[in-house]
Amino acid sequence: MKLSVHTAGTGKPLLLLHGYPQTHATWGKIAPAFAQKFQCIIPDLRGYGESSTPVTDSEHTPYSKRTMARDMIELMSHFGHKRFSVIGHDRGARVSYRMALDHPERIKRIAIIEVVPTAEMWDRFGAEMAIKAYHWTFLAQPAPLPENMIKANPITYLEWTLKSWTRDNSLDVFTPEALESYREQFRDPAHIHALCEDYRAGATLDRQHDEENRKKGDKIKAPLFFLWAHKGFPAKTGNPLGLWQSWAENVQGHAVDCGHFAQEENPEAVTEHLIPFFE
Repeated sequence: MKLSVHTAGTGKPLLLLHGYPQTHATWGKIAPAFAQKFQCIIPDLRGYGESSTPVTDSEHTPYSKRTMARDMIELMSHFGHKRFSVIGHDRGARVSYRMALDHPERIKRIAIIEVVPTAEMWDRFGAEMAIKAYHWTFLAQPAPLPENMIKANPITYLEWTLKSWTRDNSLDVFTPEALESYREQFRDPAHIHALCEDYRAGATLDRQHDEENRKKGDKIKAPLFFLWAHKGFPAKTGNPLGLWQSWAENVQGHAVDCGHFAQEENPEAVTEHLIPFFE
């Protein structure tokens, strides 16, 4: 298993985890500001970017957020960090809060961008959410149905997805370098399959693990900052901040004027809220 990792800056360790359908390049607009204050470790999650696409199993275990969380714990141990803070967006946020639940002694502070817990998201799949977040059920269909449909025109699918999740339905918020990183990922059938496996795990193991924590009353110990978009997915749940307050002991948050990609659509707001939180 190989993880592709970029690093920048010095100071307290800060792990930045991207989401779907992106790579580490999603952090390009805010990484310089954070690198002035922290040592930033910015990997591609397994199955994404330039990281490996491990063979899956019938339970999708290699792509569960629990497995991805272990990747990140081992990565940070490799860099010598026993305790660290983390920012996660989208799927990376799911890896982040799974780390905070499974490895509470390792996580100092956590910032979540644009997700609510997986079990809570599934609980709220009414008609409006099902239309907006159709990819949750589409990508989780048995292989190779979604893979074959995406491979028929992968770049068109990718760009349509990116545009449709922005506030202004535009690719202009993404830098040329970031877009090329995302396109390169979708040119590779192995990565397309891995990304679908991520969502198959989300519909099965990830939901099961969340439900187990919820049943036991487990809560995230680390202070948590939640950023969500006025027009993003969590906003459709009604009270996204309230949901996180039921999952963590110490929660603060703020809505941001953007679509799903806060760090690319409104990087100033992200740095304004999160740099003081981590300092």
